[in-house]
Amino acid sequence: MGFTIGSSRGMRDTRSGSRRRGRSSECTAVAEYTGLWGWAVAPGARAAAGLCSCGRATCPAPGAHPLDFAPEVPAGATLDEVTDAWAEFPGAAVMLPVGRTFDVLEVAEPAGRHALVRLERMGIPLGPVTATPDGRAQFFVAPGAAAELPALLYRMGWDDPSLDLRGLGRGAYLTAPPSDRGGLGPVRWLRSPALDSASHPPEARLLLGTLAYVAHRARV
Repeated sequence: MGFTIGSSRGMRDTRSGSRRRGRSSECTAVAEYTGLWGWAVAPGARAAAGLCSCGRATCPAPGAHPLDFAPEVPAGATLDEVTDAWAEFPGAAVMLPVGRTFDVLEVAEPAGRHALVRLERMGIPLGPVTATPDGRAQFFVAPGAAAELPALLYRMGWDDPSLDLRGLGRGAYLTAPPSDRGGLGPVRWLRSPALDSASHPPEARLLLGTLAYVAHRARV
């Protein structure tokens, strides 16, 4: 039987204590995402010992999906609003819906770190970049990139189906720092959000040539 976030009476009875603890950790991070960066946030499942907190014994993505029964916290929510919302789901992971303010280009973390250095040296405008505990680097880019990715790669001469480069768009969710993903460990920032890029990330075409090149070189 799975363990379910916020399902036990004991967890409900300690709401005020959970709220105080959450206010200094998850809630502060969520309020920064909603209030400062303009992102919506979804409470997500956690995983422990291979079991997902959603309660489904056959969950296809333990600890790596939003909780179906938890309402989304909208962009613009204040710290008090976030604290009230998160108190209903103490311990939930922080998840960001993709395809609204940003899409994601994802490569292996070593390739992503190499690309990040090259892009910064070239002065290419960049958005936030995360590193996941399963070894992926995720670059935030303008919405629509995931749908356009095959055509963009083709035009650039990188239409290799074995290239370890993929796009995440509408319908996908990103586990945000400092939350754990899939019971493997926390997600980290390789490049933190900034006011000039969080709500207006760069167009994918500006990064794509470098990302494709380092992903290709990583196979050689």
